[in-house]
Amino acid sequence: MSAAKFFLVAGLLASGAYASPIQARTPYAVKDSHFVPSKWRQVAAAPSTHNIDLRIAVKQNQFTDLEKHLYEVSDPDHSRYGQHLSELDVKKLVQPSDDSLALVHEWLADNGIEAGDLSYSSSKDWIKVSLPVHRIESLLDTKYNVYRHEDGSETVRAPEWSLPLHLHEHIDTIQPTNSFFRSSPKAVSLEVNKFGGSYSQDVTYHQDPNVTAICTPRGVTPLCMRTLYETIDYIPQVSGKNKMSLVNYLGETNNRSDTYLFLEKFRPEAKETAYEFQFDVINNGSTSQAKVTSRIDIEGNLDVQTMLGFSYPVPLTAYTVGGSPDFIPSNGTTTNTNEPYLDWLQHILAQSDDTIPQVVSTSYDDEEQTVPASYAKRVCEDLAQLGARGVSVFYSSGDSGVGGSGSCVTNNGSNAKRFIPEFPSTCPYITSVGATMDFKPEVVAYHASGYASGGGFSDLFPRPAYQDKAVKAYLKGLGDRDAAYFNASGRAYPDIAGQGSYFSTVWNGTDTLVSGTSASTPLIAALVALVNDALLAGGKPTLGFLNPWLYKKGYRAFTDITSGSAVGCSEIGDGKGFPAVEGWDPVTGFGTPKFRDIIHLLGVHGYWNHTGGWS
Repeated sequence: MSAAKFFLVAGLLASGAYASPIQARTPYAVKDSHFVPSKWRQVAAAPSTHNIDLRIAVKQNQFTDLEKHLYEVSDPDHSRYGQHLSELDVKKLVQPSDDSLALVHEWLADNGIEAGDLSYSSSKDWIKVSLPVHRIESLLDTKYNVYRHEDGSETVRAPEWSLPLHLHEHIDTIQPTNSFFRSSPKAVSLEVNKFGGSYSQDVTYHQDPNVTAICTPRGVTPLCMRTLYETIDYIPQVSGKNKMSLVNYLGETNNRSDTYLFLEKFRPEAKETAYEFQFDVINNGSTSQAKVTSRIDIEGNLDVQTMLGFSYPVPLTAYTVGGSPDFIPSNGTTTNTNEPYLDWLQHILAQSDDTIPQVVSTSYDDEEQTVPASYAKRVCEDLAQLGARGVSVFYSSGDSGVGGSGSCVTNNGSNAKRFIPEFPSTCPYITSVGATMDFKPEVVAYHASGYASGGGFSDLFPRPAYQDKAVKAYLKGLGDRDAAYFNASGRAYPDIAGQGSYFSTVWNGTDTLVSGTSASTPLIAALVALVNDALLAGGKPTLGFLNPWLYKKGYRAFTDITSGSAVGCSEIGDGKGFPAVEGWDPVTGFGTPKFRDIIHLLGVHGYWNHTGGWS
């Protein structure tokens, strides 16, 4: 479905939105500036006629109240636990004040932008208008240029932009301007699975299956994961009331024929779901089912095959989002629709309570320092809306440990050595997922080729209160090690972890092995979908934003990972980053889930009958 359907047309605005000015004109002043990341360089002036879809984030009126609601309904000790907000409840809290909207409309009208040129998010807190570069430069008193990444891709950006002084308190951010965030998928390695034929799934699901007999480090299968994390004999009971989802960007999609081949081999009873899961198309996102010659769709196939293989028959929606964060003005595209992440957020937030999924898995992220603080904060606040509505949102923690070796420097002009955190994992309103490998015991995921489970501390977001006890204990044990290279008071991540090494995947009709936190994230999301099924079957609400529960009580139902580290940033110290230890750590969080323990801890009591469900 087109994202346009989730915008309110300008004609629906109350009459008088463009009424006579209510604020005297004020001079322009810089609203935001951001250093150009070291991997980018300016190469040319932006073409003056190049169109940009500009997004204006109008100040949300009551976000503090929304955050309060979010934490209350997510706190297992609060009387409101599980009483998630409705779509209407959230809209009332985040819609801008009439004064803020009036002032923004007045400013736009002063610059010749008419009401009919505008479209709105469902809460009217984002305004979108398509304008050529020369008009935006006048509107924001700025200058756009073409910037080229070291990999050759290009984008159009303006590192500094301004607003009339009286609008500074009414507008949070405007993009695309100075954000160089270009979220990339975290499927880091691809190998032909030469041993694929040996992984037969024609087995009996025993009451106490032997993990070592079923699992192999090179070719992790649904049967292995379901055995390891104790869902092997759980049969979902309320799948019609419970939904899970994944998100595709950058031209990625999910190939049905590959997924059928995967499920036919590894979860035969689920094979028909390869043609039954739903696509939700946003901004002309791809649903192409053609075979590809590049590495496209590896991420998409990994996500869909992992989730369907693990949590069948829970219904799955695959959001596929058009647009790209990188834009080459000479490639024939007339409009720079390069904020696909906002397109998805506005789309899902506009979904009704009956259609919104209870679980979202996203395996895309980028260095936090590529994102202006104002933009990161606003995106994070939008993600909080999903949590308040009872949606569990999972992001991969990254695949470079504490940072890619050779590039661990700050982006503030000083080029000081620094561990590099990943966004959106640093957002305190989502659950960040790290990765493990091996089985008895599980250890931190690490490949000599450079893949290491990501983790660290935010330089933008303060540590949320729900993390205080666990993180302080870790920092006490860490002592002064590498203390100069990270923000010890920042939001720490990941929160939990899952298997993320050598997943059996079918791509282009071929058995392959794929690794990355792109594997662990959909796996954990799929497991939580089964948790939600058990909760609903027991007459309880779904888990929603799980971090407050996780840090207060839920950690008891996770296997602690104590071997390995967030290897990276070889130019800092010994290059081993943060070590995994007993308790929470910024490598695998609290560790990996034990499904049965989670269910019991959440109060779904009864006898596990080993034939599916509870009795």
